[in-house]
Amino acid sequence: MTLAPADRCPCGSGDVFGDCCRPLLAGAPAPTAERLMRSRYTAFVVEDADYLLDTWHPSKRPSQLSLDDELTWRRLDVVATQQGGPFDTTGAVEFEAFYRSPDGRGSLHERSRFVKQGREWFYVDGTALPST
Repeated sequence: MTLAPADRCPCGSGDVFGDCCRPLLAGAPAPTAERLMRSRYTAFVVEDADYLLDTWHPSKRPSQLSLDDELTWRRLDVVATQQGGPFDTTGAVEFEAFYRSPDGRGSLHERSRFVKQGREWFYVDGTALPST
């Protein structure tokens, strides 16, 4: 999927893509763990596997990533955040991401862990939670 800068950002922030996740996908550092998580969701929407790999902590990063092009991400709800602010070095974000596939509708409910090194936040890993 291709998004124009004036399109509504898929991450659910309410902002337009050009002012929200686009700069992060282009290489700007995320200021918080939540912003990184939102930009990673957007990367799934636009199928940007390189960004997903680049923002995965090197200690947990897979060597490659295949995205399911039959999966359409529809909505992101941020449920809770813990730490992950501009002056923190760790953080966690609980979210539920809704999708549609050839098999029907579903969601991924996860608590993701993040770590900040220097000025950059990285996704470490996530724990799947029961869908709401």
